[in-house]
Amino acid sequence: MPRTATRTVLVAAMLAAATTSLHAAAANDALTTVAERSGFLKTGRYDEVIAMCASFAKRYPDAVRCEEFGTTPEGRPMKLLVVTRSGAFTPAQAQAKSLPVTLIQGGIHSGEIDGKDAGFLALRQILDGEAAPGALDKQVLLFVPVFNIDGHERFGRWNRPNQRGPEEMGWRTTAQNYNLNRDYLKADAPEMQAMLKLVGTWDPLAYIDLHVTDGAKFEHDVSIQVEPVHSGDNALRPAGLALRDGVIERLAKQGSLPVSFYPSFIETDNPASGFEDAVPPPRFSNGYIPLRNRLGMLVETHSWKDYPTRVRITRNTIVNVLELVAGHGSDWRREALAADRRAQALGGQPVALDYKASDKVRDVAFRGYAYTRTPSEVSGALMTRYDETKPEVWNVKLKYDIQPSRVVEAPRGGYLVPAAQAPWVAAKLDQHGVSYRRLGAALKDAQVETFRSDKTEFAAQSVEGHQRATLSGVWKPETQNLVAGALFVPIAQSKARVVMALLEPQAPDSLAAWGEFNNAFERKEYMEDYVAEEVAREMLAKDPKLKAEFEAKINNDPAFAKSPQARLDFFYRLHSAWDTRYNQYPVVRTQQVPR
Repeated sequence: MPRTATRTVLVAAMLAAATTSLHAAAANDALTTVAERSGFLKTGRYDEVIAMCASFAKRYPDAVRCEEFGTTPEGRPMKLLVVTRSGAFTPAQAQAKSLPVTLIQGGIHSGEIDGKDAGFLALRQILDGEAAPGALDKQVLLFVPVFNIDGHERFGRWNRPNQRGPEEMGWRTTAQNYNLNRDYLKADAPEMQAMLKLVGTWDPLAYIDLHVTDGAKFEHDVSIQVEPVHSGDNALRPAGLALRDGVIERLAKQGSLPVSFYPSFIETDNPASGFEDAVPPPRFSNGYIPLRNRLGMLVETHSWKDYPTRVRITRNTIVNVLELVAGHGSDWRREALAADRRAQALGGQPVALDYKASDKVRDVAFRGYAYTRTPSEVSGALMTRYDETKPEVWNVKLKYDIQPSRVVEAPRGGYLVPAAQAPWVAAKLDQHGVSYRRLGAALKDAQVETFRSDKTEFAAQSVEGHQRATLSGVWKPETQNLVAGALFVPIAQSKARVVMALLEPQAPDSLAAWGEFNNAFERKEYMEDYVAEEVAREMLAKDPKLKAEFEAKINNDPAFAKSPQARLDFFYRLHSAWDTRYNQYPVVRTQQVPR
C-alpha cells in the first residue's frame, strides 16, 4: 500500500476509535463538546463556552478558575480559564512562584475554530491525567476558547468557503468589522484592548495563537512559526527556536507533516513559484509578542484537511506546547526576564523595525498533489487545479534568509510627544503598559531630533478603518520649544521595542503608518498666486544668489520649469508665511532625559 494511503487508513482508524470513545463518554460527561458528540462534524455556539468554563471550574476546583476579562461590543462576556496544579491562580501568585505562564487562544478568526474544540479536549485529558502528566504543576495555563466572540456568533455555513468543516462556523471579523489579527499594535477593537490588559496583567511567557490557513491544496497539515527566531532579542532566539522545533518534532512523530513557514506561494496560485519565509509585523500576534520579549507562536492547520483531522492536530500541538513549557519554561522565563533588562539598554543601539527575506534560497521537497494550470472558461485567468488522488513531491525554492530591512538607532533618551497630542497617545501607551511621564514645565530651546517627511504617500483606500501613510525622511537635529504637558517616553524600559514600533514613523505598524498623524502631512495654509508673484519679484530683486539658484533650477529641472505652482512654491517656502510644521512628524526624539 502507498505510504500516503497507509497514513490515511491509520488516521481514519484513530479518528474512528476516538469518536467511539467520545460518544461513550458523552452520555455522562458534561465536559464533552458539541464537536465531540457529533464526531467533529459540528462546533457549538458561544453559550457552550460559557457553560464549559463553569463546568470545568466545578469539576476541577483545585485546578481551574473560570473568569471574565472583558465584554464585547455586543455585550458578550469574554471567558478565560485559568488552569494550574500549582495553586497559583493570580498573576501575583504565579510571579511569586516564578512560574511560566502560557496563554493559548482560539477563535481570533472565528471561522477558524479548531482551537476552541481542541483546547477543551486537551484540557480535559490533561486534567484527567490522560496527557501531559505533571505539566500543569510547573506552569499556569490561560485558555481563551474564543477571542472574536461576536464574530463567532455570526454563525453559518460557508463562512469559510476555502475550508473543510465544521458544518457551520463563525465569521472572520468582529461585530465592528475589525480583523483582530491586524490589531495588536494599533489596538482599535475593545476586544484587543481587553486582551492587551490580560497580557499586561499575567505577562505570559508564551502566547499561542491557533488558526487555519487559506490557500492551495497539499499534503502538509500544519505550520508552526515562532518569534523571536529571526527577530527581537538575540539571546532569546534560541528559546523561540527550541519551542518551534520541539513542537514540530513532536508533531512529526504523531503523524503530522509540519512545516516551519507559512505555506503561501510567492505568486498566488502558482506552486512552482515556491515560498518565502518572513517575520510578521506587530499587527499580528506573533509579530507583537516578541516586542515584549516573550515567545509568540502562530499555529496554522491546513484548511483542506477535514475538521476531525485539524482538531486532532491542534489538540496535539496544545499538549506538546504545554509539555515543552513544563520542561523548559523556567529557563526560558529567566532568559525572557534578562531580555527585559537588555531592552532597557537599547538607547543608542541599532534596532530593526522590519524584516524581509533576501534572494537566498534553498531547495524544499514539498509534499503536494499533481496539478494543472490552464485558462479558465469562467474567469479567463490561468487557474490551478489539484488532483488529490495523486500525491507528488514539489521540488521548489524557499527564500529562507530573513534579514532586517529597516534599522534605526534608538534614541539615548526617548521620545517627546507634544501636549497637543499627549492625551490620545498616552491612552495608546497605557494599553500596552508602556511607561511615560508628563512634563510639568515647558521645554525651551530643547535640543531634539525631528522627522520631516520629504515624500508622503497616502493609501488609496482604507485599511481596518485607517488611511495608512508611508513617510520618507530622516531624523535631524533641531531646536524646539515644547509647552508644559508633553509626554516623555523613555527608551530605558523593558518595552523599548514596543515604544519604537509605536513611535518610529517608518515602523510598519507605527501610529504614523496607521494614519494617526495624517493631519500633520496635509497642507492647510496657502499664498494666493498673485501674492506669491509679488513676493517672488521682491525676493529676486533683493537676492542675486537666489535668482541664480532659481534660474539654474529652471534650466536643469524640466518638471519644475513646466509647473507654475512649483515655481511659485519655490519662493513661498522661503517666506516667513510658510508653515514650518507642514510635513513635520509631531513626535520628536531626545538624546537626553528631560528633568
